[in-house]
Amino acid sequence: MFAVVRTGGKQYRVAAGDKIAVEKLAGEAGETVTLGDVLLAGDGGEIKDAKGVVVSAEIIAQAKSEKVIVFKKRRRHNYRRRNGHRQQMTLLRILSVGAGEAKKAAPKKAAAKKADAAEAAE
Repeated sequence: MFAVVRTGGKQYRVAAGDKIAVEKLAGEAGETVTLGDVLLAGDGGEIKDAKGVVVSAEIIAQAKSEKVIVFKKRRRHNYRRRNGHRQQMTLLRILSVGAGEAKKAAPKKAAAKKADAAEAAE
């Protein structure tokens, strides 16, 4: 199964096991993040409904991309400026692409525990 996700203003086609480099995301190496903005999902040649699809990924590393040189020049005015820039990025390994029902079940358990605690307090 594959999905098209949007993160950092760009779109990526991902499947389980893929490695991608995206704009910097909060988190340390080894943490799991959820890419929730799924635009399209499919399996083989079929397109599926993307509403319930969640993409989970593991952060491999926080890194910087290659250096981009910015050079400005105005001819005949002895004006030259040279700058470099390295964009921060996050390397991700896609763990799974699938339905996100397990994530929705967790808040229900928490609400049930609160209800049990309220009954015990009475």
